[in-house]
Amino acid sequence: MIGLVVYHGSNIIVEKPEIRESERFLDFGMGFYTTSNREQAEKWSFRAAKRSEPQTRILSLYEFDLENAARELSVIQFNEPNGEWLDFVCLCRMGREASKVYDIAIGAVANDTVYKVVQFYENGVYDKDEAIKRLKIQKLFNQILFHTEKALNYCKFKGFEDLGGVK
Repeated sequence: MIGLVVYHGSNIIVEKPEIRESERFLDFGMGFYTTSNREQAEKWSFRAAKRSEPQTRILSLYEFDLENAARELSVIQFNEPNGEWLDFVCLCRMGREASKVYDIAIGAVANDTVYKVVQFYENGVYDKDEAIKRLKIQKLFNQILFHTEKALNYCKFKGFEDLGGVK
């Protein structure tokens, strides 16, 4: 298997990923979140460490077999923040779990800056065209959600890096 390296930032080593429900509604719904962008994963590890014990920052690394997953599972992939992505994120963040029909969802992260645009869209301040125009000028990182146990079979643990404690 030649795969894509993906990262999960946390305060613990995650050798065996699990599908977990969250206390809050996330971009793509419940599941196991990763990214192919190391910088993004490091930010996630910092946030996890700040609100948990131990306050260590851990980067777990995985090999993701996207090619076979796309062939064998139900995968939705957003290559850019378009109207479909915007509606999908809005539904998931309202708790409607638009991702339920997919094993894997891939697309941009609605981080704090991006989510302000999404909120303005949800509240009718921006129409869809204006929101998408504003999203396209943002520096967007990707996220890969493994939504089902089946999907996790395509995400193989390869190791971890200890990034140290919160400073």
